Amino acid sequence: MQFLKGLFWFLIAVLLAAFVFGNWNEIAHVRLWNDLVADVKLPILVVICFLAGLLPTLAYQHAVRWRLKQRLAAAERSLAAVRETVAAPVPEPVTPAPRADDIDAPPLLPPGAA
Repeated sequence: MQFLKGLFWFLIAVLLAAFVFGNWNEIAHVRLWNDLVADVKLPILVVICFLAGLLPTLAYQHAVRWRLKQRLAAAERSLAAVRETVAAPVPEPVTPAPRADDIDAPPLLPPGAA
């Protein structure tokens, strides 16, 4: 995946370089305000406009990603705390079954000797 990402950015850089070399002599007249006009080379203007759209979007994406990581870490911490408080129940100690020797039984009487 890293290779495809690098290939994508390389392709963008090549296309940008081809655009710059093909349009370097053209000048764009940008009217700023009132009678103030700026003469800017076209490739520089295009790159500035591209960055003006890309940078705020990247900043927003990084902020959202950071916030989600913080929320996930907080949720994991609270889950770990709950797991510590609600531990597995400790089983009751098992008492051994009474043996026949331990039972106090009345003495056996012979038949008819009540």
